[in-house]
Amino acid sequence: MPELSKLQDIVVQTRRDILRMVHKVNSGHPGGSLGCTEFFVALYHELMELKDGFDMDGNGEDLFFLSNGHISPVYYSVLARRGYFPVEELSTFRLINSRLQGHPATHEGLPGIRIASGSLGQGMSVAIGAALAKKLNKDNHVIYSLHGDGELQEGQNWEAIMYAAGNKVDNLISTIDLNGKQIDGAIDDVLPMGDIKAKFEAFGWDVLEIKEGNDLEAILSGMKEAKSRTGKGKPVCVLLHTMMGNGVDFMMHTHAWHGKAPNDEQLENALSQNAETLGDY
Repeated sequence: MPELSKLQDIVVQTRRDILRMVHKVNSGHPGGSLGCTEFFVALYHELMELKDGFDMDGNGEDLFFLSNGHISPVYYSVLARRGYFPVEELSTFRLINSRLQGHPATHEGLPGIRIASGSLGQGMSVAIGAALAKKLNKDNHVIYSLHGDGELQEGQNWEAIMYAAGNKVDNLISTIDLNGKQIDGAIDDVLPMGDIKAKFEAFGWDVLEIKEGNDLEAILSGMKEAKSRTGKGKPVCVLLHTMMGNGVDFMMHTHAWHGKAPNDEQLENALSQNAETLGDY
């Protein structure tokens, strides 16, 4: 396991990557990406069992599926920093003919990406399919997935959630990013989701919460606990309480930066709050 300080260095550098990527093209989704940075770093640099190299089948390793694909900046940064493709390629984000499209896609063959995502509500179904394939292949590795809380307003999720419990898909850990915000405002103002924990439990899932979803130690501890609950007849749901725009003071506590890029002055301000650690691309 990397030292916690090393993981924190990667978190800071990932924030810098996110900010610079969306600024360069004046396009992208920094808010949710910044809010999930610690989660992605913990997942890819400590929690998941990964093979060297990449193939689409993913046999013999843990797999991750990003359902809320608009937070691609954090996904691309972490994949690059983990060695899936050159860090320098981050500079092509959202450019014509780039493999790093605004939402992850598969037709350009970007290592680390197994599904196109961005049409919200579909990732749960894909993750369940992958988990069932693991069972058929007698592969004891785990499927991880990430979903937005606003994304749960999509009905397909609840059919999938019902199916997973009904079919004892117990090699699946689905994390919900609970930041309470979506593109048009607060979740409770747009379409209240009510008690998400109670909903998942009523559908037959094993649910745990990580109250400090931007704290690496809390994430590592909570996700390891989640993994310990797999293989016991129920899919596992992790409710991850995060802050949209975390790490950049003027992006926090608001939905305004869901899909808005910083200007030159704002970028410098944001970068000054996240001192360079590993080296920019």
